[in-house]
Amino acid sequence: MASGMGLCCCFIVVVMALLKGATAAQTYEVGDSLGWEVPPNSSYYTEWASNKTFYDGDELSFNWTGSHTVRSITTAAEYDNCSKNPSIDIGSPFVLTLNRSEQPVYFFYCTVNDHCKRGQKFSINVLKLNSTVAAPPSPSSALSLTIDAFVAVLSTMVTLVLIYI
Repeated sequence: MASGMGLCCCFIVVVMALLKGATAAQTYEVGDSLGWEVPPNSSYYTEWASNKTFYDGDELSFNWTGSHTVRSITTAAEYDNCSKNPSIDIGSPFVLTLNRSEQPVYFFYCTVNDHCKRGQKFSINVLKLNSTVAAPPSPSSALSLTIDAFVAVLSTMVTLVLIYI
């Protein structure tokens, strides 16, 4: 009986370790309900991005109506100056999968009129998926994962206890 309980405890530790490292890529709607529009204040998108942690494999979804673009660049100078140097401007809708190995820092802004200067821009750092800080799952998937994990561990424990009784 004691060895059965020890086995159960070891199993629980292994399952919890595996669950801690398991995270799914997140898809973020840029600007949440506002979407990709001229923001109500110049810090809107910067604040939006600062409340999130972006990981390799996450996706950014840009959606808008009207006249906007998304410019993705690699230099802070172009971003800070809202540069209109020739580059590829992306149209709506657009989903970008973040790839840290290609670009650990992303800069995004709109090139239409003065939209960038009015705050339609943000930058993000992309972390490795297996960083020290684990990517948080979405609240609904976290609950589902937790309940599923609990049921799996509980049923395995009951089976092991019954085998060793």
